[in-house]
Amino acid sequence: MEFRNLGNSGLQVPVLSLGTATFGGHGEFFGAWGNTDVAQARSLIDICLEAGVIMFDSADVYSSGASEAILGVALKGRRDKVLISTKATFRVSDEPNAVGSSRHHLIKAVDAALQRLQTDYIDLFQLHGFDARTPVEETLSTLSDLVRAGKIRYTGVSNFSGWHLQRSLDVADRYGYPRYVAHQAYYSLLGREYEWELMPQGADQGVGAVVWSPLGWGRLTGKIRRGQPLPASSRLHATADMGPPVSDERLFQVIDALEAVAEETGKTVPQIALNWLLQRPTVATLLIGARNEEQLRQNLGAVGWSLTPEQIEKLDEASKVRPVYPYWHQEGFSERNPSLV
Repeated sequence: MEFRNLGNSGLQVPVLSLGTATFGGHGEFFGAWGNTDVAQARSLIDICLEAGVIMFDSADVYSSGASEAILGVALKGRRDKVLISTKATFRVSDEPNAVGSSRHHLIKAVDAALQRLQTDYIDLFQLHGFDARTPVEETLSTLSDLVRAGKIRYTGVSNFSGWHLQRSLDVADRYGYPRYVAHQAYYSLLGREYEWELMPQGADQGVGAVVWSPLGWGRLTGKIRRGQPLPASSRLHATADMGPPVSDERLFQVIDALEAVAEETGKTVPQIALNWLLQRPTVATLLIGARNEEQLRQNLGAVGWSLTPEQIEKLDEASKVRPVYPYWHQEGFSERNPSLV
């Protein structure tokens, strides 16, 4: 397993990490993702550790905390061998303050996560989304206190816009608070908006990408093919409208290119899609999910080899989309605004 520094930090993370949104399966949304119980989670974690995947990501809203609780039980006795990342910000109850990135909520959220995870510290704690109602200074000072208390070791964000992240980094620099070293962001062959602003910002500011849904919200698993109905087992039946949108025309254009490269390499469609991401600047780790051992082992086959420049170009061409303003305008002046990819 290859390891990379997480942004501008000394923390080494594996290029593949296990996302645990499938743990628990509580509620309609997460039930469509999976319903992994403790015994199944232990089995998946055994396979991960054998392959060198030592980082596991969760969030307090995943199955209403059940994901963290199952992960905590499944990791019992081997906490010192792994890295745990989790997230908070979204609403967790009807209480007025059970949401956001206020001092009140973050302290309660971290303490609750530590209890569910059965650990004394969280290796990477990320804000699940931006909270425009709480001063950035309040949020960062609280995270700084939690770092000094030993409850958090590194901090990051998720689903921030460029200015959200830059404002936070500037405030951290001004007051000497810990800087965010990770941005858990959506990025895939079907969703390349990350490249427009967040990628150059990450390269400039030392923020590594922790990529969520690298298979395009389950669309690049190799089970969806042109001219064939959606497989009965696909979670897209229940969650397609909740995820990032993509037209059928673009989806099948990308799938056609993936299948062509898969035939050239002898690899599977998801392995090709994941390997493409691992060649992109700022990417530190990909969060792979798995309902079962077969899916996990297939995803693990995405490392240990590399696509050729020609294959990468083929996938780039099939997946590119004209960016929104001002990015399409900047592309016309590439002499002064060079692309990272």
